[in-house]
Amino acid sequence: MKISEVTDWLESEYPASFAEEWDNVGLLVGDDQREVSKVFLALDLTEDTLDQAVSFGADLVITHHPMIFSGLKKINNHSFTGRRILKLLEHHMAYYAMHTNYDILGMADLSADYLGLQKRQVLTETAQRNGQPEGLGRVGELERPMSLGAFARSVKESLRLMDVRVYGDVDRQIQKVAVCTGSGKSLMSDVLASGADVYVTGDVDHHTGIDAVADGLAVIDAGHYGTEYIFVEAMREKLGRKFEQLKIQGARVRFPYQNF
Repeated sequence: MKISEVTDWLESEYPASFAEEWDNVGLLVGDDQREVSKVFLALDLTEDTLDQAVSFGADLVITHHPMIFSGLKKINNHSFTGRRILKLLEHHMAYYAMHTNYDILGMADLSADYLGLQKRQVLTETAQRNGQPEGLGRVGELERPMSLGAFARSVKESLRLMDVRVYGDVDRQIQKVAVCTGSGKSLMSDVLASGADVYVTGDVDHHTGIDAVADGLAVIDAGHYGTEYIFVEAMREKLGRKFEQLKIQGARVRFPYQNF
């Protein structure tokens, strides 16, 4: 089968038209008319994940975060982006990214599933699909109230994280939860308007955290990688069900930092 058969299906499931205007999604490198038998999945296209894809013998690499965000005037070995593009071409691998379109149409509900949220709604509406609102993040309720500390431990365990950062009183009882994977501080006004007791996201800076607490909102910072690496396994399962003839491998789970 051709690479275009895979990417066309991805486009039908997660149309690029749902991506944010600043984003860069779709086929970023390569020839989609080449044959594909092996697909490699990763959150980011780093030197490490690209080496894993080469060792696997991938024909197509799919990542969540795009390696290319803006226009390039030069593609050579003098930049890390150029070196990665050259390596993709050298090994005849096409490269496809699905970022905010997947955030909206996949990651939002996936993260709510991990947290066990019920009665969920779209946190920040960005579009509609089949007459239903779509957008970034979700807000919903836990099955039963629990302390902020207990919920933080649950987030850490369900996402298999090394740690989480908690802003707020860990003894406070919470039930209504908002979640946005990656870097979600830009949605803070919508989180506050939703009436959520706690917000789970990543990349929370000092002032965002303490200001949220002052507004009555607890925050759990589970990290950018920590909230989004779940993309790899979810997409592996979904592609595997659709294209049983493909061999699919996901990048090793490897956090981009270490605790000392």
